[in-house]
Amino acid sequence: MLNLDISLEHLLPFLQSPIGVVLFVFIYAIWVTLLLPGVWASMLAGVLYGTWLGSAIVFLGACLGAEAAFLLGRTILRDWVQSRMMNLPKLQAVQKAVSREGLKLVLLTRLSPAFPFSLLNFIYGLSEVSFRDYTVGLIGILPGTILFCGFGALAGDLTRFAEVLSDNTNLASSVIRLVGLIATLSVVWLIARAARNVLQDPESSI
Repeated sequence: MLNLDISLEHLLPFLQSPIGVVLFVFIYAIWVTLLLPGVWASMLAGVLYGTWLGSAIVFLGACLGAEAAFLLGRTILRDWVQSRMMNLPKLQAVQKAVSREGLKLVLLTRLSPAFPFSLLNFIYGLSEVSFRDYTVGLIGILPGTILFCGFGALAGDLTRFAEVLSDNTNLASSVIRLVGLIATLSVVWLIARAARNVLQDPESSI
């Protein structure tokens, strides 16, 4: 335990240095590309850099990781992503619908907590959505990013993460949940509409 405390004593100040900030961005990007959940990493950014700088750092890292995963899913990992999707009908529906709905659906799935951010990056690589629309749609992760970085900043240290995360009275948390619910319902409606359009037009495909 003493060794861990000594290590953190040196590591955390380094991560707060300019070089550490750049390193954190790339670590976060790799984290996202490896399909690892970003909640705790986002909260750590809040602890280290505060709400707003932490959010900017996380957003940059998440965008880099998401774009890398998108390109990998569209190229050398295409077969692997397709095999992963075989048992995920909900995500298959999203992948097909986004080819019709484009930016609108990308943005809504980013706002919705019902869709896994990291895996979705690869799945969108299989769709016909343009790289530009896909990148613009990443704006949708900003509310959640600010929320979790804010949780980290509020905690102030690593030991209070769980305590802050379980605070259901936080107004920002309630707002984000409401936005996420609306986005989820909108995604379901868009997917249903895309499927209905295909049934009405046998010559087309989603």
